Amino acid sequence: MRLHTFAWAIAFALGCVAPVKAAELLGPGVISTGLQETTAALSPDGQTLYFLRSDFAEADDTIMVSHRSGNSWSTPEVASFSGQWHDSEPAFAPDGKRLYFVSNRPAHPGDAPVVAKMSGRTFPGTNLWYVERRKDGHWGEPVHVEGALNEGSMLYNPSVAANGDIYFSAHRPDSGEAYQIYVVHPAGTGYSVPQRVELGDLSHNRMDPCVDPRGRFLLFAGNEGDSLGSADIYIAFRQADGSWSKPEHLGGDVNTKSLENAPTLGPKFGELYVSSNRQEEVHFPKPRDTMASLQQRLSGPLNGSRNIWRVDIADVLRAHGIKE
Repeated sequence: MRLHTFAWAIAFALGCVAPVKAAELLGPGVISTGLQETTAALSPDGQTLYFLRSDFAEADDTIMVSHRSGNSWSTPEVASFSGQWHDSEPAFAPDGKRLYFVSNRPAHPGDAPVVAKMSGRTFPGTNLWYVERRKDGHWGEPVHVEGALNEGSMLYNPSVAANGDIYFSAHRPDSGEAYQIYVVHPAGTGYSVPQRVELGDLSHNRMDPCVDPRGRFLLFAGNEGDSLGSADIYIAFRQADGSWSKPEHLGGDVNTKSLENAPTLGPKFGELYVSSNRQEEVHFPKPRDTMASLQQRLSGPLNGSRNIWRVDIADVLRAHGIKE
């Protein structure tokens, strides 16, 4: 992100839907704030946005919802199915009839909340859930996804293809030391055993998959050895034999020296949303702050918190033969 574009982004990012080349901050002060915001899930018509909001420590995750009103977004509210548990990472099915998310809520009545342990730490675990659209337009009660994909306690960032395949990142027995990306296929009334998506060396951490609804390409966050920061966004393309190409580092405004993760696709061709903690650069000596100006800047979206940014990768897709 070029910092001199921030003022321009403030003026135009709120509610802007046309694809753009430069990164735009999504809903400054409304969607993107001084808290942590990540994982944008846009409804197929682009009028409703679900996203994750949390504290800096990410100990208190809640799924929020906002609606487009003209050229702006409404003040976010807690989603009808969230607000009691450690809920995160919403993802629409391509037809908009289901919304998937992960949560530490008990899998069944009477169970204990899901807990994860890794590297000597204990923290809220995650299983995959979904809510389904009722005839009255509201969401039904959350449904736990049964099957081998939820046998562990570290499943993150679901992404659903049009054929029903679900991609997600997880730490499983065949993940190596880091996280890897897995896929399950519809099978009978449930899903197949998770299969690891082969993307190369298992020493590389791979998180937050986002699959093209038609399965033509796969985005994810990680470091394939050429990341500008601790994690960047990469893309792999489906080959003729069904395998995935070597991951490519996305250029332009997608990646910076800051952390980028949680890629998701919008309804427009090439419309990509990413989470990033990129900051506005401070030059010294700076104009002398007042208490009011200091408070405004340090509590604003570019204070080092993660925010949601929108960028256009249509040219990248077209260069690889992907058409609208």
